[in-house]
Amino acid sequence: MSEIAIGENAPDFELLTDSGGHFRLSEQAGKAIVLYFYPKDDTPGCTTEAIAFTGLADQFAAAGATILGISPDSVQSHNKFKAKHELAIQLAADTEKEVVNLYKIWVKKSRYGRDYMGVERTTVLVGADGRIADIWRKVKVQGHAEAVLEAVKELS
Repeated sequence: MSEIAIGENAPDFELLTDSGGHFRLSEQAGKAIVLYFYPKDDTPGCTTEAIAFTGLADQFAAAGATILGISPDSVQSHNKFKAKHELAIQLAADTEKEVVNLYKIWVKKSRYGRDYMGVERTTVLVGADGRIADIWRKVKVQGHAEAVLEAVKELS
């Protein structure tokens, strides 16, 4: 299973969003899209990351970028997560794990000696041309949203 790579066309997808709408990547042509994949709503690292992206949401918008958080959680879970932490970013529900598989980030993980499948925290920056401009794998949350914002600004 080969990984996605910088310069390739970003794999298209459509998912339900927290707002009850749909997000289709191919309908976003002409603007940069930040796809940040995270394991689970309302867990410490995922909450910190979502709050960081929310705090910079206006700067991402000013730079011409849309942020979309994607996890296997349901729309209902996303709605609760957004309300609890006053998140100002859109979240998409990949409950069937189609998109995390498409982007090759549904991986074998290990915790406390137990193997399981899960989302590898990853961010993919899709340029206005629909191609992958940058990829951050095995993301460390601290300072990550700021690094992604700098990359978005360099695209402009």
